[in-house]
Order: sequence, then C-alpha cells, then structure tokens
Amino acid sequence: MPPRINIPPVTRIVLIVLGLQSVLSAAIRYRQWTANSEIVIPYLNLIPQLSLVYPWTFLTTTLVESNVFTLSIACVALYHGGRYLERAWSSREFAKFLLIAALVPNVVCFGTSIVFFALTRDERWTLMPIAGTIPLQISFLVAFSQLVPAHTVTLFRGLLSMRVPRFPLLYIGVVTLLCVTPMLTAASFFLAAYGFLVSWTYLRFYKVAFPDLDTSQTASLRGDASETFAIAEFFPGPVRPLITAISDQVFNVLVAMHLCVPFSAADISAARGDHHHTFTHRGAPGSARAEAERRRALALRALDQRLHAATATAAARAQSAPVPPAVVPPIPSASGPTVQSQPQATAQNPMTAPQAGGGGLLGETNYNPDGDGHGDRNGP
Repeated sequence: MPPRINIPPVTRIVLIVLGLQSVLSAAIRYRQWTANSEIVIPYLNLIPQLSLVYPWTFLTTTLVESNVFTLSIACVALYHGGRYLERAWSSREFAKFLLIAALVPNVVCFGTSIVFFALTRDERWTLMPIAGTIPLQISFLVAFSQLVPAHTVTLFRGLLSMRVPRFPLLYIGVVTLLCVTPMLTAASFFLAAYGFLVSWTYLRFYKVAFPDLDTSQTASLRGDASETFAIAEFFPGPVRPLITAISDQVFNVLVAMHLCVPFSAADISAARGDHHHTFTHRGAPGSARAEAERRRALALRALDQRLHAATATAAARAQSAPVPPAVVPPIPSASGPTVQSQPQATAQNPMTAPQAGGGGLLGETNYNPDGDGHGDRNGP
C-alpha cells in the first residue's frame, strides 16, 4: 500500500485551486488562440483596464499560472513551503499570511500600472496581466529567513553555500532576468519586489509572536524585533549601512503616520532571548536550537502522557477483573497423621517472609517515583 501524503488543509486547498484555475486558463487560451492576437482573461487574471468589474481577480489572479514551467515551480514551492509554514504557525495564521501576501502586492501593482500609464500614455501598461504565485513564493523565502536565519544551504556539492536570508534578493534577481524573456512580464518584477516588502513588514511589525510553551500567558506580543530579521540583513555587507539609514527614515515616517508602532525595550529584550520575558521570537539568534528544544519537550510530554494513560488503563482492567474463588484444601482422612505428629516449621521461608529491616535473602526493592525525601539523601 503506497504511503499516504499528509498535506495540511490550507495548503491542500491552495494547490487544488491553483491546478484548477491554471488548467481552465490554458483551455481558454487554447480555444481562443490565434497567431495575431494576445489573449487576456479578465475574469481570471487581473487586467488593470478590464478587471474592475471582476473584483475577485485581485485575489484569484495569484493562483493562475500561464505555462507549464511556472506552474511546476509554483506547485513545488506551495507544497513544501506551505506544509512547513502551516505546521509551524497553524492553519489560521498561515491562511492570514497567504491572504496578505497575495492581495496587497496585487493591489499595489495595479496602482503602479495605472501610474506608469498616466506617465507614458502607453496602453500596454493597463493591458498587462498581473498574475502568478510570485508574491507567495518570495513571501515564503522571507518567512524562512525569520524562522531559520542562521541556516546555510549548500548547492552543487559544496560549490555554492548561501544563508537563507540571501535567497529573497537572489529570487528577485532571477525574476528580473526572466522579465527580459517572453516567459514573464514586467508585472512579475513588481510582484516580487512588493511581495518581499509586504511579507517582511507583516512579519516584522504585525504578526502575533509565537508564545513560549513553558508559560501560561497568552500571545499578545506582535512582530519580531530581533536584529537578525532587520531588513538590512537581507542585503550584502557593504550596502547594509545605506539600507539601514534609508529604512530608519522610512520607519520614522510610518510611525509619524501611525502605521507602525516602535518597539519597546521589552520587545527588543524578548527578541534577544531574555529569560525575564515569556516570548521567544523565532528570528532571534539561536532560535533554531530553541525550536528544536521546544519540539523535543513536546515529544517527551506526549510520550509521558501516553505512558500514564496506558498505566491507568491497565490498573482499571486489573480492578474490574473478577476475583477467582478461594480453593479449600481437602480435609485429611482419619488415617492420616495428626496435627501433633506433623513436622513443625523450624524457620520462616526466606523467599516469602523478609526479615525486619529489609535484610532477607533476596533483599528488598523500594520504588519512590516522587522523590519525597525517603530515598537516598546524597542525590542531586
């Protein structure tokens, strides 16, 4: 029997919708194809000049791929990235992340096309399809950069080694090169850039922080104030001071507009892993080790609960089992020896009656699981 592929619910729904819409788009293109016309589908793809009467396209256009190559990459990215993030965050948080990472870049890209049309009066900007899973793919890379910032990926048998926070910019570079070819349009570059900024902003300032399982407090802290998740960490070392200066100015403007809230000293201390706080940010230094310890503690806790449940079940079965009737020995006949003539026991059986103080032949075993002070006093 082949092994069952376990896909979380939100990831499964996204993959199904991506496949259905892409196949439908391909069928429509195949049926309407001509050598001298470019086919657009305004009720599936977001077309700035035509899709205002189809408002759902601002969301559905993300799950439409126009060729087999991009569809294959999208399926692989959504399958692996979706499974990992949905299990790490929960289905609700993952669905919220997908909604923001898909909708906001499409809206901003729509506005960018209108601006370029107003500046150039080139109608191609308003007839350019805005579609594809590019904003979701780069948002996954940004999320991985938060979860495992110190992880290094080695490719081509050690010829290329790169840390995870370097992949978003590399992805944008690859998309930019493909925009020169007929495979991608100029809208793909804007989707990649806006997807990077939107996903980082949401994870940095708005997403509910992951609570520490060792405490009973609720998850009320938002964002990730760790230094490893600063936007400058995505760029090479020589340009980081410039990126830091620009990002600080932009952040001050957003704070003045009440769009962002500055981090408090408690938030920064929590992101650095201060033990006086009750939340652990996954983007903090050493968070990969902390995550491994958390998973280990969960596994040990689950194993302990299963052992307790099995012990309780066995005890309940033993108590409910019927007690066998006592066997009465037969009465000796009159011709047998009398009680006075039977041999008397001269000593206790060492196998059944231990001596006082636990000094029997086989000794005595004391089991004290709680360690209440009656055992060895020389222990830790």
